[in-house]
Amino acid sequence: MNHTKTTFDSAGVELIGNLYRPEGVESAPGVVVAGTWTSVKELMADRYAQQLAERGFTALSFDFTGYGESGGEPRDVESPALKVRDIHNAVTFLASHSWVDSERVGALGICAAAMYMSANAVDDRRVRSLALVAPWLHDRAIVEASYGGADGVAAKIAAAHRARAHYDETGEVEYVPVVSGTDVSAAMPFEIDFYLNPERGGIPAWPNRYAVQAWEEWLTYDAVALAPDIAQPTLIVHSEDAAIPEGTQRFYAGLPGRKDILWTQGTQFDFYDQAPQVNLAADTVAAHFRRTL
Repeated sequence: MNHTKTTFDSAGVELIGNLYRPEGVESAPGVVVAGTWTSVKELMADRYAQQLAERGFTALSFDFTGYGESGGEPRDVESPALKVRDIHNAVTFLASHSWVDSERVGALGICAAAMYMSANAVDDRRVRSLALVAPWLHDRAIVEASYGGADGVAAKIAAAHRARAHYDETGEVEYVPVVSGTDVSAAMPFEIDFYLNPERGGIPAWPNRYAVQAWEEWLTYDAVALAPDIAQPTLIVHSEDAAIPEGTQRFYAGLPGRKDILWTQGTQFDFYDQAPQVNLAADTVAAHFRRTL
């Protein structure tokens, strides 16, 4: 397995990625890989890209606009629209690479990137196959159940409006922690070992900050509604003990074409870096891509 640092353009922004390719192969099927909301490539996208390269695919992980090593301002703003745009441009870069068979390109989304990979797949038929691992797939009902009901959602959207107005006036971004066991304003106000443990995801490359102005776009995004428009063969790997399985169930039911789902064991965060879950997911995803690319 070979690893190369790479750059590509996304609407004038230089994005930084890692390209993993199998040993001894001139051209292979390609897969674009992305991970959870607010994440940088080192948290889980690199891990899955490496796993796919070891299984015969050329895989690209990258930092989205405003995240990690990539360019773009403001920083660390969770924008589904921008992330879908970046995925589209990542597909353009990967499909044009000499190491990739341009007719055999797939997409893998972990957690929230499942929403963004799905949205790009609706309009981007260069993506021939889709795989989603531990997907976070929400609609209005799930958003309200997850964020304090209609009143809780409305409060976060109002805060987003204030934060955006402040940014437009001053250029200053208001941040709260992504994860905290003590700060109730955090996007995820819980003790989550994966994000807080420096041996796992709590790494210097990930600043653990959430831009308050991003709440509206996140909370009003309906990923479940994308399913009926996805024509590509789709695989889902998930667990009833992971995040919002009801969203996955509704999404899967809405897929009109070829589809497969593997329900296995593990928490949401196990699928990010724990060997049993990651290895099983990588094996299952690789088999899916071999069948469908």
